[in-house]
Amino acid sequence: MEMRTLIPKGFFVTGGKAIGKFSELNAFDNALKDAGIANCNLVEVSSIIPPNCREVPPRDIPVGSITYTVLSKAYGRNGKISAGIAWGFAEKEGFGIVAEAYGSMDESVTRKILLERIHEMANVRGIRLRNVKYKIETLDVPKGSYGCVVVALVYLF
Repeated sequence: MEMRTLIPKGFFVTGGKAIGKFSELNAFDNALKDAGIANCNLVEVSSIIPPNCREVPPRDIPVGSITYTVLSKAYGRNGKISAGIAWGFAEKEGFGIVAEAYGSMDESVTRKILLERIHEMANVRGIRLRNVKYKIETLDVPKGSYGCVVVALVYLF
């Protein structure tokens, strides 16, 4: 029996943030719109970038597309929220890894957590990373509102 696999050829990273008046779900939808991926059917995947998968600038995705993403998101009713990802490639092995962090925290705490997580992932795999990058969205949610921040690594086939 032949196993069929989907191997992305490229990816881009995007982020968005929004305030919603009615619910967390509306804030999430608005944040996805801000990130440019609201009209996709998102499928969350874990954190491995295949070899030869190249980062490209963000692009439009056809409406209704099944879209595979590594997604980091945070919700809040008041105060600061943050979501982010870190990604980097193994020096020799050619594949990449992605770490996520999210919660009620500011950008500096999010970056520190991402740094710790991506290096732990690399250590577990016995790899050294080159060129680690970060994308973080932070929002100060006013009292009485719903807030959401999202960061997504979006795979392209």
